[in-house]
Amino acid sequence: MSVEERASEFRAAFDSLRNEIGKVIVGGQDTVDAVLTCVFAGGHCLLEGVPGLGKTMLVKTLSEALHLEFSRIQFTPDLMPADIIGTNMVVETDEGKREVHFRPGPIFANVVLADEINRATPKTQSALLEAMQEHTVSVARTIHTLEEPFFVLATQNPIEMDGTYPLPEAQLDRFLLKVLVKSPSHADLTEILERTTKREVVTGQPVMDGHTIREWQGLVRDVAAAP
Repeated sequence: MSVEERASEFRAAFDSLRNEIGKVIVGGQDTVDAVLTCVFAGGHCLLEGVPGLGKTMLVKTLSEALHLEFSRIQFTPDLMPADIIGTNMVVETDEGKREVHFRPGPIFANVVLADEINRATPKTQSALLEAMQEHTVSVARTIHTLEEPFFVLATQNPIEMDGTYPLPEAQLDRFLLKVLVKSPSHADLTEILERTTKREVVTGQPVMDGHTIREWQGLVRDVAAAP
């Protein structure tokens, strides 16, 4: 199959995924396209906006449409790095012996939602650095490889809000895009109001799996951009 034919199939798959997200998310097409760009480019995305704009809902809907393992980490000031990456625990076996077992944290998923990432301290934020760059997690000299595809979609509140910690430069460098989420228009607000007052709850349906995503990510790397 030629590159042109594969690109045509990719456009159809991209539109299918975008339409599935649109069944739940109203408006914000630029934001949706930016998040999908990060996914197929193999990068991570940082969504910034005030609370209540649907950032978390967007990520959860995306995970439903992608049929991938989803994990949500609610960042708070008392969150510790071990709460994210996991820790070694001493457990007692059926024979009465004690063994050290690694208990994976929520970072071990395909789609990781780092919700309000700048409400945690820089020490806790740094727990994501290795995972986002190397797709591995190191605990007690043991390296654990994360399952592909893996990407972090983080949300953050504007730094002017109380109780936030600015992300260090090294943390910001791990994100492919930073997207400023805008407030919905009057027409979108009307549609949101109509949807949320109905008894019917709409959720995203799987339209793509991990294997397909990795194939499209390979296509994105194969197509050269003009200088």
